[in-house]
Amino acid sequence: MKIEKELKVKKFTNDWQRATVNVLFTASWLTLILEKRAAKRMITLQQFNALRILRGQYPAPTTNNLIRSRMISNTPDISRLVDRIVTKGLASRAKNKDDKRAVDLFITQKGLDLLDEIEEDMMLTDLLPEHISERDAVKLSALLDALRGDSNDED
Repeated sequence: MKIEKELKVKKFTNDWQRATVNVLFTASWLTLILEKRAAKRMITLQQFNALRILRGQYPAPTTNNLIRSRMISNTPDISRLVDRIVTKGLASRAKNKDDKRAVDLFITQKGLDLLDEIEEDMMLTDLLPEHISERDAVKLSALLDALRGDSNDED
């Protein structure tokens, strides 16, 4: 559905404004879908993202700072997020052998199993191919990469 109809807007000032609103609206729409899917498994979208990061490092340990640096969305309280996935048995903590102040994080088998169960659903493999072709998905990714350019420009 066109963004004008979705938001009941007659006309945007220009195509850049339309594109900006469209990207923001679509990101919000996709986030809501993903949050609902994650909630069915009693986790948040941020917890899912953290588990994927932990799995990517597995079997090597991970730190809170590494998770924070790789999160898709800005998550200021990584400690609390990690506490929650540890409490759920999806990750574990261990003292760092070299630095007694540091804590190593590992994904547990329960966390790995959960990711195996929900990964396809969370990657929208049922939704995206229904609405856009694989060729268009490649184009969309290229356009979004180009839009971000040097992502440090606004920092």
